[in-house]
Amino acid sequence: MPRLDGMALPEDWRDGCFAARVMTKEGPSAVAVLRGAAFDMTPAFGTVSAWLNEADPVAAIRARGVPLPLDLAAALANSAHHRRNAEKPWLLAPVDLQAVKACGVTYVRSMLERVIEERCRGDASQAEAVRDEVRGIIGDDLSAVQPGSAEATRLKAALVAKGWWSQYLEVGIGPDAEIFSKCPPMASVGPGALIGVHPISHWSNPEPEAVLAVNARGEILGAMLGNDVNLRDVEGRSALLLGRAKDNNASCALGPVLRLFEPDFALEDVRDAELSLSIDGADGFRLEETGPIGAISRGLRDIVGQLIGPHHQYPDGAVLFLGTPFSPSKDRGAPGQGFTHKPGDIVRIATPRLGALVNEVARTDACPPWTFGTGALFANLAQRGLPRR
Repeated sequence: MPRLDGMALPEDWRDGCFAARVMTKEGPSAVAVLRGAAFDMTPAFGTVSAWLNEADPVAAIRARGVPLPLDLAAALANSAHHRRNAEKPWLLAPVDLQAVKACGVTYVRSMLERVIEERCRGDASQAEAVRDEVRGIIGDDLSAVQPGSAEATRLKAALVAKGWWSQYLEVGIGPDAEIFSKCPPMASVGPGALIGVHPISHWSNPEPEAVLAVNARGEILGAMLGNDVNLRDVEGRSALLLGRAKDNNASCALGPVLRLFEPDFALEDVRDAELSLSIDGADGFRLEETGPIGAISRGLRDIVGQLIGPHHQYPDGAVLFLGTPFSPSKDRGAPGQGFTHKPGDIVRIATPRLGALVNEVARTDACPPWTFGTGALFANLAQRGLPRR
């Protein structure tokens, strides 16, 4: 059976600046890792959210962080759910009170797959035939079409005339990005945790994505990896079922750590990165894919500008999934049935400077229930005599 052996910190983690949340015997702690040295930020701020809302979160590490004897690599290894020692530290999702938001259909490939889901009405057996039909009409190279441009408007008119306009094409090439709530604050799971697929679904997949961290002022602070687990058949039945398809127990994974921007690692480095995905099943199935983050159809700052601003605020900050460069379609069973998750799948999402986020798939009702929310966090901080802001 595949194991969670692929978990990895960023290849240059001893040279960068990172935010993490570490579970200890006392409770969760906000931890900074700067040039390989760990600092406890909890005594000064209580939460990762409050720390990252500082005017200069990186400067705050040396000014207010408490040196911490933490072996980060050992904490990551101890995060594997099946061999975790609760007496030792392990890594949680790197954020706490931030809103967890996500973009949909920001890549041509995923946009076309959403159109296919819609045309199939959630029936995976029709996917390959519909995929060929869609490509025959609109092609699969829309990467040069700028969303909201005059060219996009002309394409929309042509598709409407053919009866092929779709709500997914609207947000894929229209002026407004799709931005939705992935899960409540505190509901994300971290590296090594089980991730949940609802048993009502028979067509599900991971969505490997880069995720940006944004403070209350709308400033983009850093990036991490995320898995926006999705139920394709549920969303394909109706876009109004997006919440059911996306927000389930343990259906959002983040980590392994949040890399903060500094002069030697910036937003452009995220855009230039390549994401890799591997899935190893207990049945011997294996899938590997790669995709460039830079193939996204919208500017990263433009998307964040649509998330937060004069018309919408996030006082505790937010994290934003940017969308997936690919949706796995390799047949797992009968030809034409495509890919779907099975319990025991090991999903590995990686890029060198953000590390590797590795999780095992289980039914949502077999994953540990979410019981430690915002109220529990504040109660724990109060018990420890720590700030609650």
